[in-house]
Amino acid sequence: MTHEEKIHNLRQQIRQGQGPLGLAKDTSNLFRDRREGAKHRLDVRAFNEVLAIDTEGGRVEVEGMTPYVKLVDALLPYGHMPTVVPQLKSITIGGAAAGVGIEATSFRYGLVHETLKALEILLPDGRIVEATPTNEYRDLFYAFPNSYGTLGYALKLSAMIVPVRPFVHVTHHRYAEARTFFAALREAAQGEADFLDGVVFAPDTHVMSVGRFVDHAPYTSDYTFERIYYRSLLEREEDYLTVRDYLWRWDTDWFWCSKNIGAQNPLLRRLLGRRRLNSVFYTKVMRWNSRWKLTHRLDALLGWHRESVIQDVDIPIDRAAEFLDFFHREIGILPIWVCPVKPWRRDVRFTLFPMDPQKLYVNFGFWDVVRRREPFPPGHHNRLVEAKVEELGGIKSLYSDSYYDPETFWRLYNGPVYRALKQKYDPDGRAPDLYEKCVLRK
Repeated sequence: MTHEEKIHNLRQQIRQGQGPLGLAKDTSNLFRDRREGAKHRLDVRAFNEVLAIDTEGGRVEVEGMTPYVKLVDALLPYGHMPTVVPQLKSITIGGAAAGVGIEATSFRYGLVHETLKALEILLPDGRIVEATPTNEYRDLFYAFPNSYGTLGYALKLSAMIVPVRPFVHVTHHRYAEARTFFAALREAAQGEADFLDGVVFAPDTHVMSVGRFVDHAPYTSDYTFERIYYRSLLEREEDYLTVRDYLWRWDTDWFWCSKNIGAQNPLLRRLLGRRRLNSVFYTKVMRWNSRWKLTHRLDALLGWHRESVIQDVDIPIDRAAEFLDFFHREIGILPIWVCPVKPWRRDVRFTLFPMDPQKLYVNFGFWDVVRRREPFPPGHHNRLVEAKVEELGGIKSLYSDSYYDPETFWRLYNGPVYRALKQKYDPDGRAPDLYEKCVLRK
């Protein structure tokens, strides 16, 4: 089926229903518990193909529901990859455009949305428009990132691609002091690395991983089954991986979150098998647990008070050590993923995810449960994180739970401009607004 035929079928779906719009799809990387109301759900699962690859022009044309694993596999035979490849195979390029996608090339190329050239967007009222940085829909182009479907859905995207070499040589550098660690990150971000990220294992154990493309490798490590990548950061000084295995190094164990279902136990790991060791399987297990609340009930039985703290936040690097000190003291989740990011587009700001184009930021990713013997108010630890991020001049992604009051939320996420855009592109309110979608629990 051609892209045009898919659009024809989609238009028919739109005409056949009324009421609030939603998407019928197989994957989601949102971590918000919500009571879903009745929606007219559009089946967009067919929009999952790579349409055109232009290596000379450095771009790919791809449909919005295409998962990154499929996009990467289409590009690697041409010796290219997407400029920024989010860490999990299940993330779709449309989802990364409407949300905020980051990876170890973000110190050089910024976030996923900065690498996009054009967006074909289904508006909530059924219109389909192409938004680019220079055409009549440029306001929508710059407001689409961090809009999470409240302004429309990406059906087709044009994205930058870059050449690759066959292997990645990774070196791991360890630091006892947080300030020394962040100083090393800053210096490395100004150098010739192709990839740059790190992990905080403990208040006195920080690891910076620097990746460089190479044509030859004396060996390659396999972290797709029995061996666990994040552990290797403390075991090895250097490593070699194929490009594909490097891009998905975090997917096998969902960074380290596979421990929550026992998948790092060698026996259970072998029983699960290579096919189930991936973010798609773990997400299904997580959503099953969220529905039936098995671990919630077990914690309550054992006398634990719990709160999921699943967040990515971006902090100016000058304040990164201060944030980390707060986090160790008040939250206590370990490990923490660290990824430097600097806006690639120096001449613009994206409406709903405003970052200072002159600053280097540090993304902190933490995804676990805080357990305390003493009771605490709902959302207590997430609220502490939100307040600290605001205090330090950072910004928080909205893919997970948020607790902002309306005044604070719209101040941080450009409320007046968003409301004007909402009136322009969704005058009938067929999609929820951003606060309803990302904060309210209904």
